Amino acid sequence: MPLKQPTIHVVRPGLFTTIQDLGRVGYQRFGVSVSGAMDPWALTVGNRLLGNPDRTAGLEITLHGPELLFEDALSIAITGADLNPTSNGVALPMWTVVRMPAGSRLEFGMRRHGTRAYLTVAGGIDGPLMLGSRSTHVRSGIGGVAGRALRKWDRLNVGPARVAGKLYVGRTLPEAQRPRYQSTATIRVIPGPQADRFTDDALEILASQPYRLASESDRMGYRLQGLGLPHRTSADIVSDAVSAGSIQVPADRQPILLMADCQTTGGYAKLATMIAADRALAAQLSPGDRLSFVVVTHETASTLLRSVHAELDRRLPPYRD
Repeated sequence: MPLKQPTIHVVRPGLFTTIQDLGRVGYQRFGVSVSGAMDPWALTVGNRLLGNPDRTAGLEITLHGPELLFEDALSIAITGADLNPTSNGVALPMWTVVRMPAGSRLEFGMRRHGTRAYLTVAGGIDGPLMLGSRSTHVRSGIGGVAGRALRKWDRLNVGPARVAGKLYVGRTLPEAQRPRYQSTATIRVIPGPQADRFTDDALEILASQPYRLASESDRMGYRLQGLGLPHRTSADIVSDAVSAGSIQVPADRQPILLMADCQTTGGYAKLATMIAADRALAAQLSPGDRLSFVVVTHETASTLLRSVHAELDRRLPPYRD
């Protein structure tokens, strides 16, 4: 008989909790969103703390966390936003591997900082692979648990751990390496593919004052409110490829920063592109927060991304088969 998989029961689902990994890479040409974790860096750190491969699925927890019952003993890590996690009333440390005994409960309280926390488990959250990923994309109804956010009474199966999870208990990301999430963030951008369709001063305007995240912001994109970004003529272009980080500007001149669940093509001119190294900061913002932009070169963007990966590899080497 096959061994029974460890199980986590959803007692309360929280505001918006989904299964996410690093997304469906390579299917945009078929109209499939990459999706995946809004903050892939935080998810990756959680997996590496536990000895999981980087692409292992975990839970993305938004603002108000769930209540989870652990049927079996499991090692976990909570990274990203500090949503005040506790186990049976005892505060749990962030960015650190802890052991959840069988029968224990994980709860979350008032948010301290950040927007999205990531719960990773030794062995990962299991489930069917769809186009190479377990990520939930709610708009298309694929991945995760029936393509939706978690609900009360859902049962989450946990995959087999490649290394005994209890061996990593206490493993932590040093305090100095942990991000400091705030309600304001400065994001670096490079000129976008249609920057020439805007007036010569458009990038300067973008970088001159902060923008506020509107209430319509979500995993698909952030609608920003601030100074208008003038086009030379029309906002419309022949639809072409977009990706997370693209900054589209429709006819109202208010920018839209596309995020993890963004569509695969778009018909608005793109003034700029957020650099990949700053995606984690953007992912931890909420409606009402403020976002400032700084324009950098392509060379700087590449150097910063390599530096981020090199530092993570040095602190927490990736899992090797």
